[in-house]
Amino acid sequence: MPIRVFIDQGHNPQGVNAGAEGNGLREQDVTYVVGRALADMLREDPRFAVRLSRNTPTESLGTSNATSLAARVQRANSWPANYFVSIHCNSNPNPAINGSEVYVYQEATQAFWLGQHIIQGLVQEAGTRDNGVRVNSSLYVLRRTSMPAVLVELGYLSNPGDAMKLREDPRSFARGIYVGMLSYFGFA
Repeated sequence: MPIRVFIDQGHNPQGVNAGAEGNGLREQDVTYVVGRALADMLREDPRFAVRLSRNTPTESLGTSNATSLAARVQRANSWPANYFVSIHCNSNPNPAINGSEVYVYQEATQAFWLGQHIIQGLVQEAGTRDNGVRVNSSLYVLRRTSMPAVLVELGYLSNPGDAMKLREDPRSFARGIYVGMLSYFGFA
């Protein structure tokens, strides 16, 4: 039976629950592209089954931040997915801040270990700085999913170097997550 992975491309294309912007990039566009690329990679591997939160670039979920987040979690829980991967981009008023990080609900869990593998994959494939796996139990998609869940911050849109990598080679970020997942499952 394939491992069911729900890929949540963070944020809606516009309006309610739209994401960060920086250096000419919009978070919701980057997360859509990286999520699609990751889904394609996983679908080529018969060990995985995949569903996406946004199946088209214009698909929006919910009518508020709360209902948008709830819709993503509900789709993953009702499938039911074995793993939940939410893809995001970061931003900071200080443009020097850069790198990738993964958020999880708590330490010493399957999600935490998956996050460690994903960070290693991102650093290896996309060349971002390793900002580690961090606990944030307040994030809705980590609190309310009924399977191991990670929230991946690919890089900082506010940092020119990270933004350039996200613009020029978004597939390297998808590859990083994919390589990390293969390593986590012992497939690599």
